[in-house]
Amino acid sequence: MTRFRLTVEYEGRPFMGWQRQAHGPSVQQAIEEAAQAITGEQVTAHAAGRTDAGVHARAMSAHVDIARAITPFRLMEALNARLRPHPVAILDCAVVPDDWHARFSCTGRAYIYRIINRRAPLALENGLAWRVPAALDAEAMHRAAQALTGLHDFTTFRSAHCQSASPVKSLDRLDVIRSGEVVEIHAAARSFLHHQVRSMVGCLALVGRGRWSEQDLIDALEAKDRARLGLNAPPDGLYFVEATYP
Repeated sequence: MTRFRLTVEYEGRPFMGWQRQAHGPSVQQAIEEAAQAITGEQVTAHAAGRTDAGVHARAMSAHVDIARAITPFRLMEALNARLRPHPVAILDCAVVPDDWHARFSCTGRAYIYRIINRRAPLALENGLAWRVPAALDAEAMHRAAQALTGLHDFTTFRSAHCQSASPVKSLDRLDVIRSGEVVEIHAAARSFLHHQVRSMVGCLALVGRGRWSEQDLIDALEAKDRARLGLNAPPDGLYFVEATYP
């Protein structure tokens, strides 16, 4: 049995998320079915993160165990051929030790959230970014975002369906960067709560529009109450971009 690490890119719109679901297609299912068609084996794909419906990935890290003798290059090529026409691509494939695990060995995860700040509708990036027509003050958003970095109880920014044992997380980075009409929010941490990034982005957008102050954001954090959440951003603009390992 050989363990292969996969680096996976996917568009989230056709899927119910990464994880297998009884009520719709998932990225995990697409990869597992492709691997089974190639090897004839029942294969389970484990990932560094479980993205929600509509959330994308530029470099999700995953692993599969294969008994059949096959090189990483041949496996990558075969998976990409079998995955068509799904918007899923295997960017890299490598052999890893048997005790390496895409989820449990991961020591850091990073996301980017993309906002297109313009009045005109999105002709090319509809579903791939969040269009916010009202003017956003990205500098005010960035200043406010720093109040969320560090160790906090993120109950306010946690989905009611979150399965994490604790709402306490340490947020390593939350930067807001504007380039023309594109506003990107870069978030990094060891791990995130369900909906945490989308909830933080939604509230930062309220700051950018002048509807919330930095103190309003701090008050929402300190309330530790999901009812105090100002806005949960849609999944369209969220991308899993990096998983780090020792």
